[in-house]
Amino acid sequence: MTHDARTAPDSVSPADTAATAPDMSWYAWGDPARAKELDPGLRELVSQVLRTRTTDMPPVPESDVELSASRLDERLRDAFTEALGSDNVRVDDATRLLHAGGKSTPDLLARRAGRAPAPDAVLYPADHDEVERVLALCSSERVAVVPFGGGTSVVGGVSPLDGGFRAVVTLDLRRLNRLLTLDATSLTAVLGAGVRTPHAEALLAEHGLTLGHTPQSYEYATIGGYAATRSSGQASAGYGRFEDMVVGLRVATPRGTLDAGGPPASAAGPDLRRLLVGSEGTLGVITEVAVRVRPRPERVLDEAWSFPDYATGVAALRALAQSDTRPTMARLSDETETFVNAALGGREAVPGCQAVLGFEGTDAEVGARAAVVREAMEAAGGTPLGPDPVAHWRETRFHAPYLRDTLLSAGVLAETLETAASWSDLLPLYRAVVSALTGALEDDESGAVVQCHVSHTYATGASLYFTVATGAGEDPAARWDRAKRAASDAIVAHRGTITHHHAVGTDHRPWMAAELGPLGADVLRAVKSALDPEGVLNPGKLIPGE
Repeated sequence: MTHDARTAPDSVSPADTAATAPDMSWYAWGDPARAKELDPGLRELVSQVLRTRTTDMPPVPESDVELSASRLDERLRDAFTEALGSDNVRVDDATRLLHAGGKSTPDLLARRAGRAPAPDAVLYPADHDEVERVLALCSSERVAVVPFGGGTSVVGGVSPLDGGFRAVVTLDLRRLNRLLTLDATSLTAVLGAGVRTPHAEALLAEHGLTLGHTPQSYEYATIGGYAATRSSGQASAGYGRFEDMVVGLRVATPRGTLDAGGPPASAAGPDLRRLLVGSEGTLGVITEVAVRVRPRPERVLDEAWSFPDYATGVAALRALAQSDTRPTMARLSDETETFVNAALGGREAVPGCQAVLGFEGTDAEVGARAAVVREAMEAAGGTPLGPDPVAHWRETRFHAPYLRDTLLSAGVLAETLETAASWSDLLPLYRAVVSALTGALEDDESGAVVQCHVSHTYATGASLYFTVATGAGEDPAARWDRAKRAASDAIVAHRGTITHHHAVGTDHRPWMAAELGPLGADVLRAVKSALDPEGVLNPGKLIPGE
């Protein structure tokens, strides 16, 4: 990846004190000011549906959280301070607690109970060179390093595991928050890995451009995190997955800098970008990402459709995905999710299943594509519902993690998992996962509600995104672990991927050997050994048998 001298970095990299949003809550998702208590009426409804008694589960006071003492001796602290400056090496408990893992239900249950495997220090590098210096120091001193972007991982991807090393530090990349270069002719931009998505969109909007990546973690996740986890946004049908947007990467490793990508296409051996995208900080620390950008759309058009059943709706989305004309966004909820979404939105439930479609582009493009898609949806058995259901979805699409935490405080587990499979395997996989989850959770303690939607579509298949709600029971962590393992086993048995866009982390690593095969796992371990000989980069994540 090269930095084009034709651009003027200073003109597109303004100092911006608002570039970094406030830290998320130490025991919940997002902004603490947006947290809410469960409405009494909804609490009673949840209790009846799940056949369980809701019980308040408040977090312990922050002062009661037990953190082990930092294991960094004075010499190591001085070495990090020399590399980064004293203000950028933090060992205080409040900072360490904010970096004690991600935002999965197991993460939050542990912290709410006062247990937090916090890093020994949190480091804040300012640029690529400082990251490289830190990695060289950690490799020579045998200190584990956990890269940290927005902290939104729900699969253990940023858990501060020391891997048997003398200590573990978290490398918070928030200071790498600039738009470094912009090539308006080629429609590419180079962004620092720590740029959060709203800030990236604001910087690009100044030039009439957009990235178009909107996952549910949009408000907090970072550009580097998207690349490291092979993220997929809600408008992937039109904009593609994040890996499709990446044209180049700059990666710091314990052995030096690796630049990958740049030209629009190449036959110069295997594409190293594809190796680094999805590496989850185990092969190196992504510091800069060159991405494809697009003009901001002139028009956004939304439409909802109803189908008599899930199989009919799935067939309709398959027809769209395999056609030459597709919407920018396409999602299909099963019968349960359709009913729940209507109830939460205060709307009358539509029988069957509901799909939401979105179109973005020029006025002429949107009109033409929408007309073709309407014909295809009607031919597939769909009934138009107009734009209102999609408007409600857009207004609330980033609220689900807050609702999950509200339910958790009331003694209800509400979690998600996802996968992807070929169209031929999709419905059998759907039924198998629903059965596995209900079988693992339906007991004397509680019932369970399992709902699902098709969240991303491709010519050869689609992803399934499941949401599960059940009573927390006496041991909520063990209860969810049992359900997640049952679902993961069902996914592998029915030819699904263990993860479509949540990444691997610690949670999915036990199934990676089956995903990659023995030789594939050996290849990944060999690359790890070449780039990180001491194995200090994000140990315990992604790589089987590490």
